Amino acid sequence: MSTPTLHGIPADQAPMQLLLDADPNPALIARYLHDSHCAVARLNDAIVGVYVIKAQTADTWELMNIAVAPEHQSQGIGARLLRHAIDQARQLGARRLELGTGSFGHPLTFYQRAGFRVVAVEPDYFLSHYPEALFENGLQHKDRLRLALEL
Repeated sequence: MSTPTLHGIPADQAPMQLLLDADPNPALIARYLHDSHCAVARLNDAIVGVYVIKAQTADTWELMNIAVAPEHQSQGIGARLLRHAIDQARQLGARRLELGTGSFGHPLTFYQRAGFRVVAVEPDYFLSHYPEALFENGLQHKDRLRLALEL
């Protein structure tokens, strides 16, 4: 299997279908894409992964979205994208990278393995920000966890 290459792209060229795989609210995606930094993972000519980071303050950036095409998951592409996002945020002056994720499931352990720690809980976030219920492994997402990594 070949290794994907990572490329920065203009945010307005971000692959919307992949972004929707990780965040099913197109209105939220449209809001955070503005003034963000985006990179994709390409395998041959196909985009197989993406991430979006955005400055929140001068020294705090947020990972707004990270996604890998389902048929390319569990191959290390997500971990490579996350390392790239961390390095990119650091190069852009961040001293801290934050993100929001569900209170259970694979994404939470994925981020914790990379060194992110829970810093806050946003009760009922998914109930109030998404028109349809979000489920993972038969459980409904209700609360969002805020995680942070000191850079």
